[in-house]
Amino acid sequence: MTLNSIAKELNLDCNSDINITGLNTLKDASNCEISFLENKKYLSDLKDTKAGAVFITEEFKNELPSNTIALITEHPYLSLAGLSKLFAPKVVETAGKKAVIGQNSTVMENVSIGKNTIIGNDVTLMSGAFIGDNITIGNNTIIYPNVTIYRDCTIGDDCIIHAGTVIGSDGFGFAHTKDGKYIKIYQNGNVTIGNDVEIGSNTSIDRAAFKSTIIEDGVRIDNLVHIAHNCVIGRGSIITGQCGFAGSSVLKEYVIMGAQSGVAGHLEIAPFTTISAKSGVTKSIKEPKKQWAGFPLMEHRTWLKLQGKINRLLTKDSK
Repeated sequence: MTLNSIAKELNLDCNSDINITGLNTLKDASNCEISFLENKKYLSDLKDTKAGAVFITEEFKNELPSNTIALITEHPYLSLAGLSKLFAPKVVETAGKKAVIGQNSTVMENVSIGKNTIIGNDVTLMSGAFIGDNITIGNNTIIYPNVTIYRDCTIGDDCIIHAGTVIGSDGFGFAHTKDGKYIKIYQNGNVTIGNDVEIGSNTSIDRAAFKSTIIEDGVRIDNLVHIAHNCVIGRGSIITGQCGFAGSSVLKEYVIMGAQSGVAGHLEIAPFTTISAKSGVTKSIKEPKKQWAGFPLMEHRTWLKLQGKINRLLTKDSK
């Protein structure tokens, strides 16, 4: 779409006719993509952005690089929501190539496979699986019953995805108006899963708002885990049952997450970190090879000492 046609759709002023292919973050956008600035903590990204245009308030328009066009709006996040709908793909492709299924692969009854999808060799798709459009599944991968893989996602070689898991559902993204109405931000990215990944049953991995939610090689994910949009789970990490990750959480390699622990959004966890069960990560962890526990989070040894002191106080009071 041309930029002026986009602006017209969103009731904004713009005379430029440059071609726009999509939307992206300030840091990753190219000169044919649109980005936005809602929070001034990202001003450093704004100054270096290569975006063709940016939704921005009047207050910050002078902070833009000279080659980036300002789309002035009172509510940049709402404008982003409107733009995301314009670039949203079809829910279901009605035209395209029939799926290609590799040698020695087994497709049981009641499996649905979409258009333009490629299934590797020696793959097993069990009954009730839904494989959407434009999917790639690598060799020797097993998809158990009632797994759902939404369109545009990629699964590597030697993966196992257990029953009831959903890959590529929409991330939880909404902008709200002054009167409290929620406007959907269409999630136009995908999920990319590496090689040798095992995912337990009834887990949900959301697609990215733009670009990809990434599960790297060798990751092990337990049952009942939620991974939100644009998260990155690093190589060899272990995620145990009932863990939750808010949007854009980044785990470096070989992180271990204890059961029922959670990570707030836009945080980074250093390599070889261990998070104990029922812990809440609310700040980035920059030092590798440490164990953490509790809420608020503290080093595991400190948490043990704290629990001991609390126990002694309670014992003393009871006497």
